[in-house]
Amino acid sequence: MNTLLTILLQAAPTAEQIQQKQDSIRAGARHMLEYARTDPHDFWQAVGDQLLQFGLKVLAALLLYIVGIWLIGLLKKGMKRMFERRKVEPTLASFISSFVSITMTILLVVVAVSTLGVNTTSLAALLAAGGMAIGMALSGTVQNFAGGLMILAFKPFKAGDLIEALGHTGTVVEVNITVTKILTPDNRVVILPNGALSNGTVNNFSGRPLRRIECLVSVSYGVDAAACKQAILNILNDDNRVLKADTNMDELYKELNVTKFQLSTVNYRMSAIPAPFVALKSLNENDITFVVRAWVRGKDYWDVFFGMQERFYTELPPQGFTFAYPHVDVTMLHE
Repeated sequence: MNTLLTILLQAAPTAEQIQQKQDSIRAGARHMLEYARTDPHDFWQAVGDQLLQFGLKVLAALLLYIVGIWLIGLLKKGMKRMFERRKVEPTLASFISSFVSITMTILLVVVAVSTLGVNTTSLAALLAAGGMAIGMALSGTVQNFAGGLMILAFKPFKAGDLIEALGHTGTVVEVNITVTKILTPDNRVVILPNGALSNGTVNNFSGRPLRRIECLVSVSYGVDAAACKQAILNILNDDNRVLKADTNMDELYKELNVTKFQLSTVNYRMSAIPAPFVALKSLNENDITFVVRAWVRGKDYWDVFFGMQERFYTELPPQGFTFAYPHVDVTMLHE
């Protein structure tokens, strides 16, 4: 704040400087009137010369401004074509184009004004002080603005992705330059500041086209472990949405419409799908637990997850694989 006040004080004229300016103007006016009275012919000739010189400066400034605006327009069109070829995020492309256009226009105005012979040092100082004041007043907004640039440039998520961030889970519906809007499963719109979002942990559930389901199945002691494993595998293999080890990866990625750029990203593409997996995970106090893992398309994750849970519950008990539950055996002794 002290630095800002210093800049503003340096840019603003003092009372003594203002008085000196006024005295200089009065003296100049008296001299001009005296000159006009004593030698009117030379006076009006000098006035004409000055007007001509000033008119030429105005014409040069206008010409410079018109040419500059035309060049800025060409630059914006060139940037637009470049962004379209490189498929840059539209929001980011629009911001960069606007920022460059505004900056170049301000510089053009300063140059055009200086062409008229006006001292632009004070103007530049005032612009710098004003920019600093706005930046300090909007420090939080500037942080969100920078975070928005990072998000739009590196794309940790995009519209349509299901993410968990800053304690909220939802589908991204809009990514702006300062905030990101997500739609929660209970139909609430949560607005997340991009500054905190770019510096925090983001769990992108839609970041990969394939996902692995993992769930636990607990059954009573005494069941045939091998037979139970096979029964669970039969349920998994019976569902066409569960990917098998013989899945053709080329056809799968073509179906998922994954671009060549995504396929070239390190560890993005899987060379093969692991077969559905079932193993005895733990021996607990009242039951034994099997871990179940299977790979599915990202869009099928929750449907398969909940569907498998329901099938395990309804199909395993009739085959003799009963589910355990916490219980206590009480023996009553009679005298």
